[in-house]
Amino acid sequence: MADKSSERKTEFKTTVDGLPVKRVYTAADAAVRDEDLGLPGEYPFTRHIMPTGYRGRLWTMRQYAGFGTVEETNERFKYLYKQGQTGFSVAFQLPTQEGYDSDHPLAAGEVGRCGVIVDSLEDMERLWEGIPLADVSTSMTINATAPIILAMYIVAAEKQGADRNKLEGTVQNDILKEYIARNTYIFGPEPSMRLVTDICSFCANELPKWNSISISGYHMREAGATAAQEAAFTLANGIAYVEAMIAKGMEVDSFASRFSFFFAAYTNLLEEVAKYRALRRLWARIMKERFGSTNTRSQSLRYHVQTDGFTLTAQQPLNNIVRVTIQSLAAVLGGCQSLHTNSYDEALALPTEEAVQVALRTQQIIAEESGVADTVDPLGGSFFVESLTNALETKILEYIEEVDRLGGALKAIEKGYIQREIASSSYSFQKAVDSGDQVIVGVNKYQVAEAEPRKILEIGREIEQKQAERLEKLRKGRDKEKVGRALEGVRETSQSDQNLMPALIEAAKAYATVGEISDVLRSVFGEYREPNIL
Repeated sequence: MADKSSERKTEFKTTVDGLPVKRVYTAADAAVRDEDLGLPGEYPFTRHIMPTGYRGRLWTMRQYAGFGTVEETNERFKYLYKQGQTGFSVAFQLPTQEGYDSDHPLAAGEVGRCGVIVDSLEDMERLWEGIPLADVSTSMTINATAPIILAMYIVAAEKQGADRNKLEGTVQNDILKEYIARNTYIFGPEPSMRLVTDICSFCANELPKWNSISISGYHMREAGATAAQEAAFTLANGIAYVEAMIAKGMEVDSFASRFSFFFAAYTNLLEEVAKYRALRRLWARIMKERFGSTNTRSQSLRYHVQTDGFTLTAQQPLNNIVRVTIQSLAAVLGGCQSLHTNSYDEALALPTEEAVQVALRTQQIIAEESGVADTVDPLGGSFFVESLTNALETKILEYIEEVDRLGGALKAIEKGYIQREIASSSYSFQKAVDSGDQVIVGVNKYQVAEAEPRKILEIGREIEQKQAERLEKLRKGRDKEKVGRALEGVRETSQSDQNLMPALIEAAKAYATVGEISDVLRSVFGEYREPNIL
């Protein structure tokens, strides 16, 4: 065998802080036991949660969209639906995520910028005008104000004539990752966990087809987490949510079957495939062995994937099409249930229609032309993939055990452990990019002189004034006494141990705004200020 001097590098790893990669792998490296692998659709679901994989049905092609006014986003949704999208995924503006109305001083400059404006039930109704909510699946990326937004969605759907127990979709509702990586929290951990579990228990009883939480590793990966960290800390958060629901007196199999997950797909294709396989196996064992689940649906890790926005570059943006294709392949080869493909121009601005179409076509070409969806777990049995799956499982378990030692995910977050681990990995990655050890094509290698970027989508400041006028008209036209009673109902319920969702639904029906409802909750729960943990 050739010596090391004949190789391009002295050391090969999956990523900068990743696992070492040997020159060649054999059956001795794979070392997979039957109980670790099984068949697709069988415990521990390493190969897939369904016996037929994509031969039965393809993954949901759920393009994430939301910008400007509800009318603009409604138009984009209808465009995507005509292009073959099979599920909707809503991005909300930052003020909505933070519990402020669009005319609040702190909303200035952010209205409609990174998501759609939703201040009230009126906006929610207009967002879905002409789209039958009884017939579609909707995912909503919202956390701190998730119960308010879900309440408005339920009311809007029922006003269309939909039966709430038939509504299908997902609300992200994952507040722990906000303290770790994204920071769009409002309240402290204790009241926030109460809101999370109120949604989960309400959905278990009232929205049986709705995924009440989407436990997200994506934002941790965006913040610099390695594949193993993303997987481990997401599962640790999942454990915390299951424990919180059990503490409310619920049986694990009464709610866990509607828990779902959300992960990133990085460009290192085989590491990502191994990550998804290890995640399925670990979650199945956690649910069965740690929580005593007997329902295979509760043990089955169902997850959405978004291609990794962190990897997109403003330099040579067309290169992003290749990156997204590799990442999409990783998600599909790994067995995802739904997928969003980023648009090549997102490092510059919100995506144009042309870029969105290319992103959706990427999924469709993989589904219809590549052949990778025709057999289940096509990379299963690869010496390298099986070895990497085992190695990632071991690394993930080490992190989970450390989180357990610290007292669980919430305590680990409060002590800054998870944040520090991710920050350290992010720093190592950036050092490697700066030194050239980690190649980013078009950024630190193979650069070219570039022309001005193509036309990008811009959000004008005039929509702030338009939305302020709409809010003023709404407030003048609604029943003020009804709004007052509804908001008082929210206050009283938040001070009790009753589920908040029914009171929030009544507030939505009265056309109370996101900001008004959030202010009531602020008056009861207070606001969270992040401690210095670094």
